[in-house]
Amino acid sequence: MTKQQKQLAALAALVVVAALVWYLESGKPMPGIADSQFVVKAYQPLPVENPELHWRKITDAQKTEYKSSGRNPFSMQAEPIATTPTQIADKNGKHVIVGPPPKVPDVPPTWPGNVSFFGYGTVPNGTARRAFLSVDGEVQVVGEGDTLLGRYRITQVNNGIIEFQDMSTGLRNTKTVDPDKSGPPTA
Repeated sequence: MTKQQKQLAALAALVVVAALVWYLESGKPMPGIADSQFVVKAYQPLPVENPELHWRKITDAQKTEYKSSGRNPFSMQAEPIATTPTQIADKNGKHVIVGPPPKVPDVPPTWPGNVSFFGYGTVPNGTARRAFLSVDGEVQVVGEGDTLLGRYRITQVNNGIIEFQDMSTGLRNTKTVDPDKSGPPTA
């Protein structure tokens, strides 16, 4: 068999396969395409009692004017709550103040009474400063980021000043070296 004869045999086989596929698929509708008879039979117009336009409703809608409340309609954030109290009249005619209660000033946390700050220092390898504390007679060495008594976080140790934060409220305060304590207390 020559090369041309092999090509003709392959072509004839492909034509036979294509004809077989066409024959098997010709009786079935294509998937995703609706049958035209089915669409015509299933169509029913909506039951509208009066198909005319409602001109009065349209003109009323055109006459309305948008009045902004001050809120940005494109923002997902809620409108801020009024922060100043206002006076309104109640049912009896008396003026009553309505609004949020006045803000109580934040009181900075106090240094625990059983802890004394008696010194500070650095380690020679260049680490951050350390503070020397006495907690109930025991010496503790703390650095920035350490917690004290499970409630206070040491945020900074400077020359004679330790800055701490109350972890429950987030408020900060400072404590200076106790002048009467030059070293760890003796028991």
